[in-house]
Amino acid sequence: MPAELQSTSQGQTLILTLRNPERRNAIDPVMYAAGVEALGVAESSPDIRSVVITGSDGMFCSGGNLQRLLANRQQPPEVQAQSIEGLHNWIETIRTYPKPVIAAVEGAAAGAGFSLALACDFIVAARNAVFVMAYSNVALSPDGGASWSLAQALPRQLATEILMCGDRIGAERLHAMGLVNRVAEAGSALDAALALAEQLNARAPNALASIKELLNEAPQAQLTNHLGQERDHFVKNLHHANGGTGISAFLEKRVPRYE
Repeated sequence: MPAELQSTSQGQTLILTLRNPERRNAIDPVMYAAGVEALGVAESSPDIRSVVITGSDGMFCSGGNLQRLLANRQQPPEVQAQSIEGLHNWIETIRTYPKPVIAAVEGAAAGAGFSLALACDFIVAARNAVFVMAYSNVALSPDGGASWSLAQALPRQLATEILMCGDRIGAERLHAMGLVNRVAEAGSALDAALALAEQLNARAPNALASIKELLNEAPQAQLTNHLGQERDHFVKNLHHANGGTGISAFLEKRVPRYE
């Protein structure tokens, strides 16, 4: 069975499932491109308000295909560079996507699979899930934005440990570090992620898009500039139809229904 990225939906949530059973859901350039395409289609659809990325058969993603990497050693360096650019395009698409993206992790998230999970806005992990930055175990350095994500989220010593030591880390420890949002019982990570998605789907999409944009810009922004961005987003959202809906519903003690 060839590797593929399956796209389905449940309610207002798009579900992207990594499927590569022969390689423990290893990802490849075809899947990167499919991920970018699926998100592009969903972005313009008012029927989709959130995205969940998960893996098939009780496994999130084993990362890159080492056999393909070994073969690429016989090719010019530009071949592997182009492949990584495809992955990075997908990672950047997820990071800048205006709708919430949730990783639902069962089994292992290794190497680029861990990077993929870190690119999402939320990580929901099964209690027995394991995460490993496996690159240093095979004399490689990270890709998929892993070093950026970990450096942004953790003290330097913890990020260095995860990237250099290549140890398997349980969901509970990552939850304690603040990298995993919610821990679910084994076999129920997808259900828990979909429940979180439903919670987000009930909120105003324009407000969530503003929050994600502000969070993405914050690390590089000077406070004065960022305060200006917050002001502009706030005014824009206040004058959006959903602003009136939300305020009126709160004052009238009823559940809002956003566009």
